This record gives sequence, structure tokens and C-alpha cells, in this order.
Amino acid sequence: MYLIVIAWLYVTLLMALAEAFSTQSSVLGAIITFVFYGLLPMALVVYLMGTPLRRKAIRRQEEQVRQEAVSSQSDSTRQPDAGGHAAALPEAAAVPSVGEEKR
Repeated sequence: MYLIVIAWLYVTLLMALAEAFSTQSSVLGAIITFVFYGLLPMALVVYLMGTPLRRKAIRRQEEQVRQEAVSSQSDSTRQPDAGGHAAALPEAAAVPSVGEEKR
């Protein structure tokens, strides 16, 4: 892909040089030729052709984050709680024993 981009930029550079050294043209016209025929279209092509690679990189990164989350989650489930209480249940919300009333 980059070979085509380099070749096209070379061609447009030669077009711009031919326009710059022509007796009827100007350097400003050569710069505009190089920018509008060379740089802008090739920047667009490189951006559009690189989209699948960026998507793959984002998916790979998300999968790595997901794998790290799963591995850290499995590590935390193996470690017992240091206290004798349920981790997510506060003491005030505990169910009273049979025969006892809440106060």
C-alpha cells in the first residue's frame, strides 16, 4: 500500500516541479498542485486503508482488558474473605434468627 502512495507522491512532485519551472506558471500553482493532487488524496487513502488495522488494534486491546478483568476476578474469588461476613451484605440488613424480632 505504501509503495503506491510513495509512487503517487513522486509523480505529483514531478508535476509540481514542472509547473514551478514552466515559464507560464508560478510557484504557488506548483504548491497547490502538489497539495491538492498529492498530499490530500494520499492522506485520505492512507487513512481509509488503515481503518481495518485500527479496528483490529482496538478489538485486540479490548480483548486484552477483558482477559485481565477475568483473570483478576478469578484471583479475587480464590482468596477467602478475611472477615467472617458476606462481602456485599451489610450487618444491618441481616435476616433475624427464628423467634427474634428486629428492633
